[in-house]
Amino acid sequence: MLLRLLLACLCVAAATAPAAAEPPLSALTLVGPPRIVFSPKRDACDGHDVPDAPARAFREADGGIVLFGMHFRNRAFRGRDFDGLKLDCAVVLESGLKPEPEAFDDRSWITATWTEDGTRVEALLHEEYHADDHRRCRTKGMLACWYNAVLAARSSDGGRSFARTTPPTVVAAAPFRQEVEQGRHRGFFNPSNIVSDGRHRYFYASTTGWAGQPFGVCLFRSDDVTDPARWRAWDGETFTARFPNPYLKGRTPVGTCAPVAPFPAPVGSVSRHRGSGAWIAVFQAASGGVFPRSGIYWSTSRDLLAWDAPRLLIAGSTLYDDPCAAGGDLVSYPSLIDPAAPGRNFDTVGDTATLYYVTLKTKGCEVTSDRDLVRRPVAIKVWP
Repeated sequence: MLLRLLLACLCVAAATAPAAAEPPLSALTLVGPPRIVFSPKRDACDGHDVPDAPARAFREADGGIVLFGMHFRNRAFRGRDFDGLKLDCAVVLESGLKPEPEAFDDRSWITATWTEDGTRVEALLHEEYHADDHRRCRTKGMLACWYNAVLAARSSDGGRSFARTTPPTVVAAAPFRQEVEQGRHRGFFNPSNIVSDGRHRYFYASTTGWAGQPFGVCLFRSDDVTDPARWRAWDGETFTARFPNPYLKGRTPVGTCAPVAPFPAPVGSVSRHRGSGAWIAVFQAASGGVFPRSGIYWSTSRDLLAWDAPRLLIAGSTLYDDPCAAGGDLVSYPSLIDPAAPGRNFDTVGDTATLYYVTLKTKGCEVTSDRDLVRRPVAIKVWP
């Protein structure tokens, strides 16, 4: 997935942005050792089964747990509880690898879900179009030919299958077609999980920007998650910016989104603390600026827009670091989940939760597919 390949300037620009609130609102403490949830050598169905996105979970209609976080041949973990999760080999969403960019069906990852009843499930997809694979790029290299969008899909059977629409339902795309500005990767990337404040639903997504649009992490909001056309991004004053399908006539973008600091690139997950109402985000960052060491960080907010100074939770080289100099496993794709959260979407946490993340082995200067999904218990304290 794209995290390893995001431009260094995106990380550095956000890393040097000042934190928005002081002193810290919360403390997160690891209170137990890591435990392997999935290892491809032990648990894979085929060669596509590697953890390649942050963990996302929801509760089925019958109370069972469904968790996503794998590759673009999308499969789900299922179990009666989080201790019993096993990878189901049934593919719930296949990537079409289609050469037509307007199809928005090259490679897609399920990166966010939301359900009210455990049967109908709304999903956000991270969709990558690689023009170099389809001989539609004027230059060479994956990054130079990469065009990305956030799409919507839906399941009517508790996440056992997801349906695409025709034309594709684009939640956020660059306001130009894939052949424009080739030479760098472009678009919107890696939606976070979807969270609720009771009235609205929210998610974060990264953008590499374009003329008039700064790169960074943008906050999207909707008053009806079942209608993907209602997602709007924060423009610095209100939620009005929108980024529709550039391949459809009459679909024009409105405004630009205002990046939210201090995130260096995609937000792994965001959760609302049940006792205080504060928001807690976890994410990865390379060292530099407000990030003294590489690793997995957290930050806290009262309003999803102003965040306090990020603090290190797990030190280690990340997918934003040079793998040649990593000297061991990388850590990536963090997500905070409280198995005791009420409701179906695990978008809140109490005073304890579980940090899910991925460890990735390197070989020389390459990040390999030898990677494990692990979890660790976390204690949480939020000050009033």
